[in-house]
Formats: sequence, structure tokens, C-alpha cells
Amino acid sequence: MKNIFKTFALMMCLAAMLSACKGTSTKPLLPNVSGKAGEVVVVIDKTAWDGALGTLVRENLACDCPYLPFREPLYSLVNVAPRAFTNIFQIHRNIIIFNIDPQLTKEGIKLRNDVWARPQAVIQINAFDNESAVKIATENMAKIIAFVEQAERDRVIANAKLYEERALRPQVMEIFGGSPVFPIGYQLKKKTSDFVWIGYETTFVYQDILIYKYPATRSEADFSAKNIIDNRNRTLKENVPGMFENTYMTTGTFMEPEVTYMKYKGRDFAQTRGLWEVENDYMGGPFVSPSFYSPDGQDIIVVEAFVYAPKYEKRQYLRQTESLLYSFEWAAVKENQK
Repeated sequence: MKNIFKTFALMMCLAAMLSACKGTSTKPLLPNVSGKAGEVVVVIDKTAWDGALGTLVRENLACDCPYLPFREPLYSLVNVAPRAFTNIFQIHRNIIIFNIDPQLTKEGIKLRNDVWARPQAVIQINAFDNESAVKIATENMAKIIAFVEQAERDRVIANAKLYEERALRPQVMEIFGGSPVFPIGYQLKKKTSDFVWIGYETTFVYQDILIYKYPATRSEADFSAKNIIDNRNRTLKENVPGMFENTYMTTGTFMEPEVTYMKYKGRDFAQTRGLWEVENDYMGGPFVSPSFYSPDGQDIIVVEAFVYAPKYEKRQYLRQTESLLYSFEWAAVKENQK
């Protein structure tokens, strides 16, 4: 008798589950994206690729990546003819499609996610002819680059959250009230009352993050290039020694650092890009450091990514480490999301 009741209960549960599934729409399962990080497939015929339209794309997406010791393109481009744009390319991570057809009813640009794969960024430009395509692409180039950049950044952050080194974030939050996400492999190298150094290091590559703070004056001078660099050099001299005596990290002077003022997810900050070097030594590489006020406005918080990879190209190492900075969350925000 007990077995009969158990079987009946099981059948009722299955019926309820099947009933709940009816009428609900489910998206088809998508494959994972393919392709290398920092790579963009551009779907365009050879004539347009060799002409003004292709030149425009290359000048903007394959221009020199800023503030690297040696020339590297902002993105690596792969040209694919429309007739060759089959399944193998449709699951690529970043795709720009130029749909040029005089029979179109409307011109414009579409930004879409997860069309053929996940997580995917697809940009489609519809135009009557090549001249119109150039005009549309020119007007929207900043939007195109930002869309691809955000997609690359989101992939790194999502992976970091999935494989997080959970012991690190609480230690950073304890000092600064907020923290980025650190994936497995990152380790705490130094911690003081106003400075934390966390790094992922292999034999020939260092991908490190520095978080530090200093008092704010609540004046325009807080985010001036001079104030940012002066405080950076002071902090690094005190906390980031070189390999030998009387050596320490500082800001390189070969290329003057650039400070840009930005907004990301409602947060205003000053982003500094430049090259670092070691005083009295020959080590160096690129860095990027957003600076912003603490919630009470009493301090300036700096979250910096720097890379040392003397044997390799550095674009992807820096982009990967920089992306982690954008995962920064205040402790109160993280608590509210639970």
C-alpha cells in the first residue's frame, strides 16, 4: 500500500512539473563562443574591405593599442566574405556584419548579444551602398568600439566570478569598503592599512592589481594629472620595491601618462593610462588606474592593473587584468544583492 501511495505521489509531481512547463518559452541552447580574446570577425566583401570602408574599420579597430611599450593592434581583425560566413564563423565571440544591399527598406546599425553563441557581441550595419556604410560606421564608431570592449570585459568578469578566489575580496573590503573580483590563481602579496597588492604571477608574466587610498581635498586638484601621479609615485616608492636595493616602481616618463574622465555604471572616475618602470633598474610595462572618491568623500580610492611580460605581447594580458577592475563593488552594494 505504501508503495502505491509513493508511486501516486511521484506521478502527481511529474504531472505538476509538466504542466508548469507548458506555455513557457525557452530560448534554444547556444554553444560557447569561439575565437581568441581580442579578435573581431568582420563580414564584408573583398572590394569593400580593400576600399574606404575596410580602411575605416582598420584605422579604428586595428589602430595601435594605447600605452604599450611596442606596437600592438587594438583588436585583431579577421575578414570574412559574406558567402563564407558559415557556422564556423557565426559562433565567433565578436562579429561585425556589413549588410550592403540597395533593396533594403531601412539603413542603420543594430547591436545584439548572443545571436549564434554565448556570450557573443554582434554588430550589424545595414546600408544601401558602400558610401552609406562608411557614413553609418563613422557616426557610430565610438559606439561600436565600446560595445566590443564591454563584451570582452564582461567575459573576463563573468569567468572571474565563476572561478573566484573567495578569500581575497573580504580582505580588500575590510580596508577600502569595496573590492574587485579576483579569479583563482591570484594571491595576496602585501597588505597595509591603506594599500593592498594582489597578483597572478607565472615564470615570465606578472598580472598584478594594486588598491590604495589617500586623503581627498574635495577640490578640482584631486583628479588632476599631477596629483594622481604624485600620489601614485609616493605610494609605489613606499610599497612596491624592485628586485635590488634602492629600486622601486614609479611612473615612466618616456610617454606622458594620459588622464581621461569617465562614467561607468553610474560611477564617475578619472582613468590614468601610462607606462611604469623601476627606478635604477630596467623593468617596465603598461598600467591603467581608475581613481574615484570613497562613499563618504574623505578618500580617493585607486584600483590599478599593471603587467610585466618581457617575452610576450602585452595587450591581452593588460586587457584581462584591467577588466577585473570594472568588477569593483562596494560592500553595501554586494550585501544588497544577496
